[in-house]
Amino acid sequence: MSGEDLESRGAKNRVQNYSSSYVIEERETQWTSWLIPIFVVANVAMFIVLMYINNCPKNSSVLQGKCVARFLGRFSFQPLMENPMFGPSSSTLEKLGALERTKVVNKHQAWRLISCIWLHAGVIHLLANMLSLVFIGIRLEQQFGFVRIGIIYLLSGFGGSVLSSLFIQKNISVGASGALFGLLGAMLSELITNWTIYTNKAAALLTLLVIVIINLAVGILPHVDNFAHIGGFLAGFLLGFVLLPRPQYGWIEGRNLPADVRVKSKYRAYQYVLWLVSLILLISGLTVGLVMLFRGVNGNDHCHWCHYLSCVPTSKWKCDGT
Repeated sequence: MSGEDLESRGAKNRVQNYSSSYVIEERETQWTSWLIPIFVVANVAMFIVLMYINNCPKNSSVLQGKCVARFLGRFSFQPLMENPMFGPSSSTLEKLGALERTKVVNKHQAWRLISCIWLHAGVIHLLANMLSLVFIGIRLEQQFGFVRIGIIYLLSGFGGSVLSSLFIQKNISVGASGALFGLLGAMLSELITNWTIYTNKAAALLTLLVIVIINLAVGILPHVDNFAHIGGFLAGFLLGFVLLPRPQYGWIEGRNLPADVRVKSKYRAYQYVLWLVSLILLISGLTVGLVMLFRGVNGNDHCHWCHYLSCVPTSKWKCDGT
């Protein structure tokens, strides 16, 4: 799709089976999930606005081909040769807030680091990300509440945008995949930091690692912004250690014991260590990334092999996004 980095390709089977991989003592409050459904509605609504503004019948030239699903009127899709994802044009995405390094750095449009995670390149892109968000996000919000999951989602999306801007020099990028990978990273760190209270933890860890590896491997295909995936995953992984530790077993029951009875510490020592280290790494990583970005640093100049993390050229395709 004419110079576009799509953060997602095809339906991603990101954790549909994860929730059954282990069980935990049912002693914590189950929250009602409402933030994740709102995020889904917001993304769908934004796509409708995107297609309304795009207005393919009016703005597409004859040379580009006929609009797809013309019966939809101004909501019809760009010609498939231009956008095979059944969506708007690159210029419309750019107009409404797609991530583009030159505009972020040279025109000081830092808001694109956030706005891009609410845009999608097409119906296929939107459905893949929203299905993944429902499978991953609702379970997490039910267990940890809307505040912590909302923070992880937004900061992971932001972190993915920062890393993407450092390495993707030419193309625009849209999609919620960075935020979704952040939720996936948070699930992994949550399992690690709460390791002692889970059963079947080895199976759960293996399941998560396989899902992460498969989805990151998909990111080496062309037109997929794997830097957003990696940045979002790393941010979410660190945030999971900071925001998702659970009290150790026996602490909750200990609060009801007499005052002269010694109560266990709320968290184990290793949880405090992971919390502190992760918080330092997260703050320093985002700070360094933003400083480098707004100074116009090209990440590829400092890491000559990093471009292979997002696209590996073969005899079938070329990589030209860096």
